[in-house]
Amino acid sequence: MSRKVLENYLSRAVTHTGLCYDNFAPSRTFPDDLRMLLWEGAKFVGRAGLIWQATDEEKHRRTCRERARIIHESDPDIILQGCIFECIWKPYIDSLPIPEWVFTEFSLPAEKRCFRYDDMLFPDGTYVDHWGKQGGSVEDIRQRETQMYFYYRARCYIDDGFEALHFGQVHLIGAKDEGFRCWRETLDRIRAYARRHARRHFVLCDAHTHGIVIGGESLFDYNAWPLRLKEDPAHPMRCSVEAGYLDSIYLDSKGGRTPSGWSADSLPYFVEVDNFGRLPQAGTPTLDTYYVWGYDEIDWLMLQTREERSRMLREIHAFLSQTDPNGHLEMPSRRCLTESYESIWPHPDIDWLEAYRKDEFFSYTLRPDGAAVISRRYYSANNPSSACPFGLGDEETIARLFHSQTC
Repeated sequence: MSRKVLENYLSRAVTHTGLCYDNFAPSRTFPDDLRMLLWEGAKFVGRAGLIWQATDEEKHRRTCRERARIIHESDPDIILQGCIFECIWKPYIDSLPIPEWVFTEFSLPAEKRCFRYDDMLFPDGTYVDHWGKQGGSVEDIRQRETQMYFYYRARCYIDDGFEALHFGQVHLIGAKDEGFRCWRETLDRIRAYARRHARRHFVLCDAHTHGIVIGGESLFDYNAWPLRLKEDPAHPMRCSVEAGYLDSIYLDSKGGRTPSGWSADSLPYFVEVDNFGRLPQAGTPTLDTYYVWGYDEIDWLMLQTREERSRMLREIHAFLSQTDPNGHLEMPSRRCLTESYESIWPHPDIDWLEAYRKDEFFSYTLRPDGAAVISRRYYSANNPSSACPFGLGDEETIARLFHSQTC
C-alpha cells in the first residue's frame, strides 16, 4: 500500500466498536450502522471486532466472518480492524483450545490443550491482576504462550476478512521486551501470514504509541493516540486541542514533536476519542490529567449538545488539517460509555427493546403516553430512528467532514 492510499484510509476512519463483534455481542443495529457508514463514506472501521474479557469464541468467529462478507459485498474497499488488547482473563484464556496450526507455526509438537493464562504473565509479577483481582492481567510479549495467542488471534481476524489489527497499549505488553525484539518477531509472523492469506494480502498494524523504531524502521504502519483534550476552566465543559499538552502526539507550532518524542519524522497517525472511565469529581476541571472535566473523552463528547459535538469535531478536524498533515481524526461512531444518557422513542417496538436491551447496554421505562425512555451507556453516531432509537445524530457532521476532503 502506498503512503497516499494509507493516508486516504486514515482520513476516512471511524471507531465503530463491535460492528462485527464486541466482547459479548455484536452491534444489534448493524443494518443501520452499515447504512450510516456507507453514506458517510467511511473506509476504515476501527475496533470492528474485539475481545476485552471473554467471548463465545465460535459465535465471535462466525459473526465476524458473516458481517465482514456483508460489508465487503456493499463496499469491497472498506478495511475492518480487529483488536488484540493489553488484557487477558484467566477463565477465558484457560478454556480456549489451541489449534494445531499454532503449534506448527512455532515448530512445536501439537498438543490437545488450551492456552495457559499463567504462562502468559510477567514472571516478576508486573501488571498481574492489573485489571482487578479476578484474574485480569497484562500479558508479557516475551512469553512464547503470549506470542502463540497473539498469532492465533491475529490469524483468526485475517481469515475472517479483517485487514487491520490494533494492539492496544503496546508499551505495557512490551514493558520488559528489550529493543522490542519479541514484538517485532510476533508482528513479522503475522505479516508473513497476511501476505499469503489475507483478503488483499496485507494487514495494517497499529498500537497506542508515539512510535517505535527499530534499525530505522517503524514497528507499526501508523500510530494511534487519544485526543488529550485541554480544559478551559473559564468556560464550563469547554476544551480544545493543543500541541504539547500532556503527552499529545500533535506536531508543535515550531514543527517539532511533543516532549514525549516521536522517532519517525513523518509516520501517519490518527487520534481517537478514547474511553477509560471517570473521576469522582466529574464536572469540575482536572487540568494536567487525561480526564476532561472529570470524564474520559467519549463521555465528555456525549454530554455535549449535538451542536457542540458538531462544532468540536469540526474544530479538531481543522486543527489537524492546519497543524499537522500527518494526523487524522478517527471519528467516533460507536463506543462504550461510563455515563448514561436518555433517549425518547415515541412509538416503541417493545419486542425490539426486550430483545436488544442487554446487548445494546440500555434499560428502558414506559411513560403513561406509551413512549419509551431509554437509558444507555454506549455512544452511537447514528441518526435516531426506529432502526437505532438511541442514536445521537452525529453522522451528518462526520459525512460532511469526510466529503470535504480531497483524496
